[in-house]
Amino acid sequence: MDERRILSVSELNSSIRSLLEGRFPFVSVAGELSNLHKPYSGHCYFTLKDAGAQIKAVLFKLQQRYLERMPKDGDHVVCRGRISVYEPRGDYQLIVDAVDFHGAGALQQAFEQLKRRLAAEGLFDEHLKRSLPRFPTHITLVTSPQGAAVHDFIRIAARRCPMVQIAVYPVTVQGDQAAAEMVQALAEINARVSTDVIVLCRGGGSLEDLWAFNDEALARAIRASGLPVVSAVGHEIDLTIADFAADLRAPTPSAAAELLTPDGEALRREIDRHGSRLQRILRNRIDRIEQRLRLTKHRLETMPHPLDRLLLRLDHLTGRMELALKTTLADQGRRLDQASFALARRNPAHRLQLHDQHLKELHTCLAHAIRLHVQVKQEQFGRAAGVLHAVSPLATLARGYAIVRKNEGRKRIVTEAAQVQTGETVAVTLHHGALVCRVEQASGSEGGIAERDAQSRTASNS
Repeated sequence: MDERRILSVSELNSSIRSLLEGRFPFVSVAGELSNLHKPYSGHCYFTLKDAGAQIKAVLFKLQQRYLERMPKDGDHVVCRGRISVYEPRGDYQLIVDAVDFHGAGALQQAFEQLKRRLAAEGLFDEHLKRSLPRFPTHITLVTSPQGAAVHDFIRIAARRCPMVQIAVYPVTVQGDQAAAEMVQALAEINARVSTDVIVLCRGGGSLEDLWAFNDEALARAIRASGLPVVSAVGHEIDLTIADFAADLRAPTPSAAAELLTPDGEALRREIDRHGSRLQRILRNRIDRIEQRLRLTKHRLETMPHPLDRLLLRLDHLTGRMELALKTTLADQGRRLDQASFALARRNPAHRLQLHDQHLKELHTCLAHAIRLHVQVKQEQFGRAAGVLHAVSPLATLARGYAIVRKNEGRKRIVTEAAQVQTGETVAVTLHHGALVCRVEQASGSEGGIAERDAQSRTASNS
């Protein structure tokens, strides 16, 4: 390029556009979506950024039909397209042809595929779930000792039931080696540790942070465990493959501590209540027996039978009374245990949790169906707008036709040459602008030509 030549801004932007489009005909750029907005045109405008830089990008409406879902702010994606310059503003931007949901989208897809495959094998069937101990004496946590989740679990369990012993098997709960370490921990605990239940414990995090708990080998190790396994991973909204494979899924580590350990204070109140009831029953029975003894003594004093026979009968009755009391106490204790177990089985909290989880899954399906319905209606609207444009009078004017109106009176549209006279002025509406013309000659024959004055004036654009 001649350095002495003075370029206009348009020429400079055009040269830059040609340079960029030639240098980057097709590129793939990874980053995070932000500032996404979709105006009435239907095109998506957004910023693709990383920790150090950002670039403007546009995804045209026609390309959106190839997306697996609509992008949103915060998505980690790989955009494939070309670099260009929008010359009127001098902005360079990425013209996107395809979007790959590289971050959470790709992981979520892998999660769903593994979940469906393991479910088809029957790995998550309810009849495989092991029952949890009603009153565990020893719990083993498979977790990171440095995490806050383990401290929350121990604190709550110690408050609810101080006599429960808790052991921590240290593993990493995030990263490439985390799943393998947890698989090894499950095998060693089953082989060497005398415990009642195993708890996989970890605090909340992103899908990437919790990905170790979506490992297939870990899910199979959970089902192969001879001890019941509880999954207490992340927050209540987080779901992992380990949650489905475990015998119980706790929403949080804190909730797992509450589900596994009995409430000591409530148990003490229940024992006190049953103890008071037993005391009243025994007191009433003893009172009745004392009354019978007094009556018997009175009869003995008045009966002519020898005293030895009466003493032997008294010993026999006393033995039967002691046996009856022991049998009654044993029966009441068994009934108390059965009532406690039945009450725990009918606890509505677990069933409410399952219904809540099902409701969230239905909500997700409904949101997806609504997005699909809106997308179909948007496409129908676009097609209807195209048909409307095709039959528009403006489209007819764009093909070279014009509308002629009389300037005088009601300014009616002229459809025949007989409607105007020689020397009369008419208004002619074009696709762009309008003309005021004077009629020199009018021909009544079909296809005739009305000659216009060479001095016709050009009207202002409408």
